[in-house]
This record gives sequence, C-alpha cells and structure tokens, in this order.
Amino acid sequence: MIASARVFIDYVKIKSHSAINSLMELKPEKVKILEEGRAIEVPIEKVKKGDRVIVNLGERVPVDGLIEEGEAMIDQSSLTGESAPVFKKKGDMVLSFTTISSGNLIIRTEKVGQETTFEKIIGLVEQSQKNKAPIYASIDRFANWYIVLTVLGSSIVYFFSRDVHLVLGLLLVSCADDIAIATPLALMSAITHSAKHGAIIKGGDYLEAMAKVEMIIFDKTGTLTKGKLTIEEIFSFNNRKKEEVLSLAAIASSGSNHPISQTVFRYAKEKNIFISEPEKLEECGGKGIIALSKGKKIIIGKLLFFQENNIRMSEEQASEIKKEISKGLNVTLVGCNGDLIGFLTLTDEIKPKVKETIKEFKRLGVKKIIMLTGDNEKIAQKVSSEIGIDEFHANLLPADKLEYLRKCLSKKDKTSSSKVAMVGDGVNDAPVLAMADVGIAMGAIGSDSAIEAADIALMKDDLSQIPDLIKIGRATMKVISQNLLMWGLLNIFGLALVFSHILNPSGAATYNFITDFIPIINSLRLFR
Repeated sequence: MIASARVFIDYVKIKSHSAINSLMELKPEKVKILEEGRAIEVPIEKVKKGDRVIVNLGERVPVDGLIEEGEAMIDQSSLTGESAPVFKKKGDMVLSFTTISSGNLIIRTEKVGQETTFEKIIGLVEQSQKNKAPIYASIDRFANWYIVLTVLGSSIVYFFSRDVHLVLGLLLVSCADDIAIATPLALMSAITHSAKHGAIIKGGDYLEAMAKVEMIIFDKTGTLTKGKLTIEEIFSFNNRKKEEVLSLAAIASSGSNHPISQTVFRYAKEKNIFISEPEKLEECGGKGIIALSKGKKIIIGKLLFFQENNIRMSEEQASEIKKEISKGLNVTLVGCNGDLIGFLTLTDEIKPKVKETIKEFKRLGVKKIIMLTGDNEKIAQKVSSEIGIDEFHANLLPADKLEYLRKCLSKKDKTSSSKVAMVGDGVNDAPVLAMADVGIAMGAIGSDSAIEAADIALMKDDLSQIPDLIKIGRATMKVISQNLLMWGLLNIFGLALVFSHILNPSGAATYNFITDFIPIINSLRLFR
C-alpha cells in the first residue's frame, strides 16, 4: 500500500523536474567565442568569465552576461514563466537558458556553470522539497504516535476478545500511511506549480506562512515604484534658459552614482545637451554636489544644502520651491557662482497593477498594509494615497526599517498564528527580508543577493503574483485540512465495518488500499 502511494510522490517529482531536465538536454555542448576577431568553437566547460560569446537567432544563451553588440527579443519563459519575449539591447543583462527569438548577440560572459541564475533556481527547487512545513512535521509526529496507539488499542481488543481476525482488521483499516504521504505531496505540488510560474518558494514552511499573512510591509523604491526617476519639469530663474540649467546640473552630475545624478545626466544626453567634464567635483554625503567647470562653481542638491552653502535666493524663489516639494515631487536645486539659477523636479513612476494588487490584498483579508521609505513625508504621502495604502513611514534609513520590522514582530500576539511578510527588491532590503516571517524579493531574476536573501523569490517584477501566493498557500492548507477530515471519517467508517464483522482482514486491506488514494488524489489537484 505504501509503495503504491509513493508512486504519486515520484510522479510529482518527475513532473517538477521534467521542464528542467528537457532544458538541460538542450544545453549546448559547443559554444562560439570571439578571440582576436575570429569565431572559435569551444566546449561549454571551457568558457570563462570575460569571454565574448556569439549567440544567433533560435539559439539558447549558454551563459549569464552583458550584451556587447546587437539587439534581440529574448524568450525568458524558462526562468520567469512569462510568455512574451523581452527586448534586450547593448548593456543589458541576459541569462543562460533563455532563447533568442529574433536578432543576434555578442555577450560578455559574467557567470558560467553553477554560478548562473538557472543553476541557482534548480538548486532552490530541489532544496524547497526538503524544507518541511510545520503542519507536515506535526502530522509526521502524529502518524508516529498513531502507530503506537493503534498497536496498544489492538492489543487491548485482543486481550478482551481473543479474536485475531478482528485485531488484524483493525490494524489494516487504521494505517496512517495515506495522510503521511498526502501532506508532503500537497506542499510539493503547490511549490512545483509556483516555480513553473516564476515564484520560487524555498520550502513548505514559507508556503504555510503565506496562508497566514495578516500584515504586509513594502519598501517603496523598486517595489511599489519603478525605482527609476524621471524629470518632470525644469524651472529657471534670473533670465537663464532651461537648457543652461540642465547643462550645468548634468556637468555636476557627471561623476556621481547617485540615482538623481544619473537621471539628470542621462536626461541631458537624451536631449543632446553639451556636457563638459568638470575640473573638480565633490559629493557631500547625499546632500548635494559641488563642481568646478570653466571658472564656474556649480552646486546641485537639496534646499537645506543650498542654505548651508549660503546660496542666494529670493523669497519668491523659495516659495516656488516649497510649492513643488508640497506636491510630493523630488526637487533638486541648481546654483552657479553663489546664485540659485533654477531647479528640477523629479518623480518616481508607480509600477503597473500596484493599485489593483493593494485592493486584492484587502479583499483577501490582509489587515495591515504598510509602506516604508527613505523619501520625505510629502513624496511618501503622494505615493501611498495614489495606490491606496493607509499607513506609511518616511525618512527612514535602512537601520530604521529594520527596527520598525523588529517592533512589528515583537508586538504580535504570541498565541496568534498570523505572519508578517516583507516585500522588497532583495538588494538593499536583504536584512529586513531575512528578519520577516516571510521575505519576498521582487524581480529576483539575475540577482544573486535577492535569491539568497528572500524566502520567496519572484523571478518577474510583478507585484500581482503575491496575492496569488496567498491564495495558493490557503488552498494548500485547505486541501491538507480536507485530507485530515477525509482520513478521519474514512477510518471511523472502516473501524465500524470491522467491529460489525462486515470486513474481514482481506476486506480491511482492500478498503484501506482503495481509500488511501482519496487524500492523495485530492493533493494532486494542487499540481494543476
């Protein structure tokens, strides 16, 4: 009976690995690399970091790397589950086991072999099947005790009845092998289903936790918003042209890695604004930048930074700046030789489907939805009101976010089974993702830190997958509860048939064998 039931376990394992195995079979044995301007074919095992790999239309990308030449439509369905190909150009990252639908590429190798994203995902899927959920561990312990109680009960029945056939019937009817197998089967089926759609759950314990989530905390930048600032408007003062304001801002931004600086520099290049290289550049701790260029002292940054550096501005100019700040926009001032000459307003675009997803969380009964951000109060208020989040906390450093989550976890009722989920991009949010009951990393594809930090890694940058995970978690727990109920009722009915002598030992064996498959088949529904 146990052997027959375990066939279903093997079936799910085979199904969960079939897609992976089919891809592994298509792994190219030979790869074309460029050496001294010539294409040379080498075994894939010989490819190393820094090699330039040639991949043509219809071929699978053999490595993780950056596009050096060419443009292409890439089919990433093997990693993300999304059916539509994605456009990639020079400088973009491409991942192994994705397929070129159109175009040809030359790729500079970054990762090979076991270091690639694909190999890491395979490892996670295999590891997820080993991590037991609390409910599975509880049922496992119950099954062990149940065997002892069954033997003791049967011994007592034999002591009073001396009926060997009755005792054998009781033992055969009351086997707990079906429920012991149906529970991990349900968890494995749900995890496999999720992996197929680009959500890697690291174990049944996190799937069970998703079913109990009552508080979700979001980091704003890169999670609710795209994390890519765009310039909304350019303001100029003192008869200066907007092009000059942008040009001077871009000169000061040219040597900085700050997101605002990079946005300003990129925007100026798109507008074909001349950008000379500054002779001197000084970044001042996230407040702003001071640059020297052709006898001009350029300063860009926040209002407070300008006040600290005694940059001249009229009350009318200050009033206009505060008016834009009150709208929830990011305002970057531009000064030249001690005078304010203008400012730029920037905004971070909200991701698609965010508002609908927040509504779905509320519909699912999530009690608290909270946003954390390092941005100012006005920006936080603007974003939260647009997407329908009632509670937010602004001006937070990474350490403040960690402390806030710690307080949330400590305030939880110890008797409650409710869980706190933290959603972030997995890069800057690794500490809070690790601390939460369930850490969910968005858009983890290609990010080692995201895959390692989170309990659940979403390959696609799609927030709407999280309500689906809650539904899958709840559906799994519901199936397990149904299995327990069916097992209990079937056992009671079987015992009644044995005690009434309707079932002899062979009949009890047949009854148990047939009813074993009912909870197991119920668990397999989750695989679909």
